[in-house]
Amino acid sequence: MIAVLMGGNSAEREISLNSGEAVYQALKSQQIDCFKFDWKDDNLDNLWSQEFNLAFVVLHGRGGEDGTIQRLLEARNISYTGSNSDASANGMDKHLSKEIWKASKLPVAPSVIAIQDTTLPAVNFPLPWAIKPVSEGSSIGISKVVELDQLDEALALAWFYDDRVLIEQWIEGEECTVAILGEEALPVIKIVADQDFYNYESKYLSSTTQYLCPCGLTENQESQLKELALKAFQTIGATGWGRVDFILDKNNSPYLLEINTVPGMTSHSLVPMAAKAAGITFKQLVKQITHEA
Repeated sequence: MIAVLMGGNSAEREISLNSGEAVYQALKSQQIDCFKFDWKDDNLDNLWSQEFNLAFVVLHGRGGEDGTIQRLLEARNISYTGSNSDASANGMDKHLSKEIWKASKLPVAPSVIAIQDTTLPAVNFPLPWAIKPVSEGSSIGISKVVELDQLDEALALAWFYDDRVLIEQWIEGEECTVAILGEEALPVIKIVADQDFYNYESKYLSSTTQYLCPCGLTENQESQLKELALKAFQTIGATGWGRVDFILDKNNSPYLLEINTVPGMTSHSLVPMAAKAAGITFKQLVKQITHEA
């Protein structure tokens, strides 16, 4: 019996509910025994009282993607999809993941961390900057700062979601993403956003954001990007499935942005899109993720 864990208490709750419903329907349509569980507030005792031997985790953001639910499942010796608790924690923390990549000589943009109610650190790289909550997903709380007088407002927004904020050099270029399934990198998707950057609205609400697959890179460039994505994924300790996001500068040099260890599985989501390009249906994708657990 598979429990599809969805919802959660993070800012990404609504997206997770959509992802969970899609996964649940895909499992049911293949006659796989499953039930869906909407984690909200403190109702986890209701989950532990049910019989299941595998959890399909589609909880995005805090609680579901940061190692919390993974640790609880590990303590009960229950198998689950995706990365273990340590890798999930590494991946959710944008600052920590960048430090891990930097130590492994993987390409990242310069950044510093700003902690709420403390003195701002010196920033020795030029504007523009990206201001990001360290532990949020779906581009929630992110701002682009072009002039210094925009910084206070951007920090206030980011600090609403997290008391640790990344100030990162803004790399002008094209955003690409690479989905990982098992030990394979799926076709690269290039994202052409209808906003200044690929923000929450572009991801989930817009009908004009473009997803290019084939991505327009040369075969060699795409192969190198996929290889880098796998390295980034494995360096974090991630397993099973996930997604690695990049920005390509004007010379097509890649910079790692972040890793998603529980990516979206909605109609707008990128992992199902990449899987489809690789000839994998949504039902097959869901089934394969369970087999990777």
